[in-house]
Order: sequence, then structure tokens, then C-alpha cells
Amino acid sequence: TFNKMWGVVTPEEAGAKIEEQKAEMAGKEPENLEEQAISLVGRDIFEKLVKGYTEKQWGRDCKDLPAFIIKRLPVRLTFDNNYFNALYQGIPEKGYTKMVENMLDGIEVRLNTNYLDEKEKWNAMADKVIYTGPIDAYFDYCLGYLQYRSVRFETELLDMPNFQGNAAVNYTDRETPWTRIIEHKWFTYGKDEDGKDLPKTVISREYSSEWKPGDEPYYPVNDEANGVLYGKYRELADKEEKVIFGGRLGEYKYYDMDAVVASALSMVKQQLK
Repeated sequence: TFNKMWGVVTPEEAGAKIEEQKAEMAGKEPENLEEQAISLVGRDIFEKLVKGYTEKQWGRDCKDLPAFIIKRLPVRLTFDNNYFNALYQGIPEKGYTKMVENMLDGIEVRLNTNYLDEKEKWNAMADKVIYTGPIDAYFDYCLGYLQYRSVRFETELLDMPNFQGNAAVNYTDRETPWTRIIEHKWFTYGKDEDGKDLPKTVISREYSSEWKPGDEPYYPVNDEANGVLYGKYRELADKEEKVIFGGRLGEYKYYDMDAVVASALSMVKQQLK
């Protein structure tokens, strides 16, 4: 990215250019996402790669979003184009559906059932209940609605073996209506269960939108006003002795998947003490 934008070749050149641009924030504590991004990578990268995508994703100006959101993004002075830099990376060998099926083996599962419609009945069935839905919905929005972002998917089967050559491509400009395109076959290296090449491909375009009642909530909007309201719901949740609130929606927290799993494992250890 740095090479294409500035023509720099070495890490030293890229680092010097970034430091030059970061000087705009010298001596200032970032107060919002825009300032945080500029303090990390400078104005050019922010305008080219961060601003449009972020405002499309969240439906808000970068100046109105909290700084911590952008801290999730890695900055590397190498030609490694992997998004994550964790020591170990992977996906379940046969996909997440099979993994979840294995996890639920021997456990009764009820579909098309709204826990909130009869939560007292369901709560009576166990000593502890883990709730991963929206925390404000649990309390019937008695203190008001928290804000979320929702996502809409358009999926298409294409009569070609390769559309984009990668599992996920983000569209960072403001003009493109979708935030990214997922080409599902590349999560499993373009092979079927027998290891054969797949002659066609399935893509999904992902559109971000403001959540409204009836939509599926995906991302909590962790700005100051929502943080205050969540704190009030958290006080109510702490009084629910049988119910454990977890996950992005239950904790109203912008978790990555690995952090959600780590939080769940930590919670289990606490409960088993």
C-alpha cells in the first residue's frame, strides 16, 4: 500500500513518510476515529483507505466515532498483505456449520423460537442461562433503544471459477454501495469436499445500514451516548442472578471473533470456580 501510494520501497522510507504525516497529530491525544487514524498512518492513508470505508460501514462521520475502533487495524511496514498477523490463523476444516453441529451434538436445539417471548419459562429450565441477544431487547427497551448497525447480503452464483481470487475484498471508497465482497470458495482453497476444483463460484455483496426494529443487529455503535445507555442496562443485567450476558450484543461490545471466544472461555472458568 505504501509503495503504491508514495513510491517508497524500503521500510525505512515508508516509516519516514508516515512519521512525516503523523506530525499533524504531534502532542495531541486522539479524541475520535479520524484523529486516531491520522496519528497511526497519517492523512494520505486515512483519506484513501480509512475514511470512505469507515463512514460507509458506520453511517457516521469519522469525527463522530470513538478512537478505539481504528486501533483494531494492523499497520505493518512489510509486503505481507495478510490482514491478521496472529501467530496462528485458520478456519474449521469443514467449515463453521460443521463445527457448530459437532458442538451441539447431543444437545436439544429448538429453531424458530423467540426466547424473549417466554423467557421466564426458559429461565426456569436451568440454573444458569447464557443470553447473547441484544441487552436492551432483553429488558424490552425499557430505558430506550441502543443503536446498532445492520448488514444486508446479496448473494449470487457466477458461472466462472474465479471472481476476485480472494475470500474477502473491501471496497474503501465512499461511492461503491457495498463494503466488501466475499467469495466463499476461497475459505476452503476453492476445493470441494473431495479436493476437486469448483467450476463455479458464489459471491456475497455486503451492505451496511442503520439498524431498526425488525432488522438483525450486527455491530454495536460504541459512541459516548450509547455507552451511557448501555451502562444503565448493565446495572439491570447485574441484578439478573441466573442470566449471563455475553457476546457482541449481550455485552454491547465490538468484539472480533477470537476475542468473543476468549471471553466465553474466561466466563466459563469463572462460572466453574
